[in-house]
Amino acid sequence: MRNRLFGLYFFLSSCVSADALPPMLAMRAAHDVDPAVFWVSEKLDGVRARWDGRVLRFRNGAAIAAPAWFTAPLPDRLLEGELWLGRGRFDALSGIVRREHPIDEDWRAVRYMLFELPGADGDFTARLARLEAIAREADADWIAVVPQHRLSDRKALRSLFERTVREGGEGLMLHRADAWWRPGRSDALLKLTPFDDAEATVTAHIPGRGRLRGMLGALEVVDGEGRRFRIGSGFTDAQRAAPPPLGALVTYRFRERTPSGQPRFPVFLRERNLP
Repeated sequence: MRNRLFGLYFFLSSCVSADALPPMLAMRAAHDVDPAVFWVSEKLDGVRARWDGRVLRFRNGAAIAAPAWFTAPLPDRLLEGELWLGRGRFDALSGIVRREHPIDEDWRAVRYMLFELPGADGDFTARLARLEAIAREADADWIAVVPQHRLSDRKALRSLFERTVREGGEGLMLHRADAWWRPGRSDALLKLTPFDDAEATVTAHIPGRGRLRGMLGALEVVDGEGRRFRIGSGFTDAQRAAPPPLGALVTYRFRERTPSGQPRFPVFLRERNLP
């Protein structure tokens, strides 16, 4: 019965545009999660990009000005992936993909790392096999599937997590091997990171004082639950001089939440509304 319902959903979703098909989003994993039923991969520090069969798009739907040669090997079907330069290079990557006129030399270093087939049927193991076939058929150095691993126990997961973070990675993603694709936030897709992270929308710029006079002191933001708070740390001087604009979606990290749900010690990570 469940498979029939999912099949009906996928048929209906195939009749709507790529813009109307929301992405699958991760929930936070408990640190004692059992990895046996999951495929495990690194959480890449990149820019999420959807290929709609014709155009690469940011998460907000805006078109990415990628060179024609970069997208030429991609098939005429929906794909989800991460544009990636390497660990710790998000700022450089965002500078490349923001440009209205792409620079070929810069794009030569960018890779499109595939991780999902939005709206496709079959469990994740089946979709992963199809992604690998797509990457093989593309036969392009810059198109690959995010490496996925099966781990037998919590000890192996903890070892991989600690090594990944120690070497500069953001953490791990866990995708249930038997999970069918479905839109929105799902416990079939988990993220395991040293800190929690979330997104919020910029509502105001709070002026800086002292050394920061004339620059940003803090962002006032609101999250999806309507909670308002300020983010005052994690910015470079360049970001304080030219902060994310009002209405921008930003990612921040925090240690924990108060009983009322407010994040403790929020730290700015990056602007997500690209360009």
